[in-house]
Amino acid sequence: MKIGKLIEVDVRELWRHEQYDFSNWLALEENIDLINEIIGLNLVDIQKEVYVGSYRCDLVAQDEASETTIIIENQLEISDHNHLGKIITYASGLSAEVIIWIVKEARAEHRSAIEWINNNTNKKIGFFLLELHAYKIGDSLPAPKFEVIEMPNDFIKNSKIGTGETPLNKSQSERLEFWTLFNEMLIKKGKPFSLRKPSSGHWYSIALGTSDAHLGIVLINKENYIGIEIYIKDNKDIFDNLLESKEIIENKIDLCFEWNRLDNKKASRIIHKISGLNFDTHSNYEELMDEVISKVLKIKPVFTSYLNN
Repeated sequence: MKIGKLIEVDVRELWRHEQYDFSNWLALEENIDLINEIIGLNLVDIQKEVYVGSYRCDLVAQDEASETTIIIENQLEISDHNHLGKIITYASGLSAEVIIWIVKEARAEHRSAIEWINNNTNKKIGFFLLELHAYKIGDSLPAPKFEVIEMPNDFIKNSKIGTGETPLNKSQSERLEFWTLFNEMLIKKGKPFSLRKPSSGHWYSIALGTSDAHLGIVLINKENYIGIEIYIKDNKDIFDNLLESKEIIENKIDLCFEWNRLDNKKASRIIHKISGLNFDTHSNYEELMDEVISKVLKIKPVFTSYLNN
């Protein structure tokens, strides 16, 4: 058996200019997913070259589910103090809660600086320091790879004395365990959709290519079901347009949904329920998760096509 040799390619050979080449490439949906997998969010509404005073932040985005503001600063060189100062300025000016600094090579002092920031800021703020590398085998196309150098340390932040934070209750702990196992199954299946960071929340958000709606997996233990829902934030016209195609959509997916316009609320929901969830027994978790993943893969492309027409 012949085995190829992995060869590193200078990223500057792939992207000559940070602003016009790399930022434009990273802003594309299929490429920003590389970042989504690392930070566990779904970045949407990507904006390029956003002004903060007389400075311009490379990329600004929002997390689809939480609407958290995320900034990305690209530096296809060795990290320097100038860019560190810029990202702090951008974070302050844009009220960002997640800050991502992408560099060709991270200096030791900047690794220490980001680690110190993560360990000494409040739980809502998270800094990521990523190195960008690219590799190829023989004459293959070069493949980019982001390597995490520093990231928020949730264990340290949650363990701080005097913050007033309380331990997770039973439901929160059960949800955290479920999502952790869910991610493990997704990895085994080759990551058919982007991973989110496991949390104690009851939902798991998946992008649908628009900031107006997302696909959510929700754990409703009190009623013993897992829901796969299209959550439309604040646009009844979108719900009404989808409702007009209800029969066609359900026939395409071969599943039934509950269509909840929720006239007294801003949001609307279209949900399919899978029964059998019980936090007191995990014996059917693998079966449930497998069913959820297979149904998400049927639901996602159909609703994505309708939402982005």
